[in-house]
Formats: sequence, C-alpha cells, structure tokens
Amino acid sequence: MSELPIEITVVELAERRKSGEAVRLLDVRELWEFEQAHLEGADHIPMAQVPMHRETLAADAEIICYCHTGRRSLMAAQWLRRAGVAGARSLAGGIEQWAVEIDPTVPRY
Repeated sequence: MSELPIEITVVELAERRKSGEAVRLLDVRELWEFEQAHLEGADHIPMAQVPMHRETLAADAEIICYCHTGRRSLMAAQWLRRAGVAGARSLAGGIEQWAVEIDPTVPRY
C-alpha cells in the first residue's frame, strides 16, 4: 500500500461511502459518546484500548479512525502507523465535522 495521507476529509469519506466502497471505520471515542452518535458500520474500540486490539487490525488495510473533533483519532492513527498499520488514517474534524458538513441528523454534543 502506498503511503496515504494520515488525515481524510469528511467530504472524501462521504464520497467513498456514497460510491459503495467498503471503508473500515474505527470509532475511538468512549462508549457513552459512541452510544450518543456514531457512523453506521463503525467498529468501536476506545482509544485507550486500541493497543490491546492491535492484532485484530490488518497491517495492510486502510482503517479510518474517528472521534469527536479529530484530535484523539489522529493520535490513534499515528500510534497504529508506528505499530505497523500503514493504512491507519484519521477523520479530520471527527464526527462533529461530519454532522456539520455531511449529515445534520447526526447528534452533536
């Protein structure tokens, strides 16, 4: 896999999902945040538990991490890349930006 930019915009992700492309999403927020709002089809592993689940994340797959504003997911993507997951990425602006630009029905908090 050629090196992907570490961040992906909400517009790019929305276009890929709309085209039917299978995209692996990893929500790294806390459970209460995930329960309040999440992107359909996302796996949930809180950021603190990502290292414990490293072996379940394919080293050669693109995995788009997201959180509330994109800060935690960027740290998670950076950690995953250092751990050998070259396709780890972060959703710039997080689910907050998704709600603002793509889907206003996603609850904001």
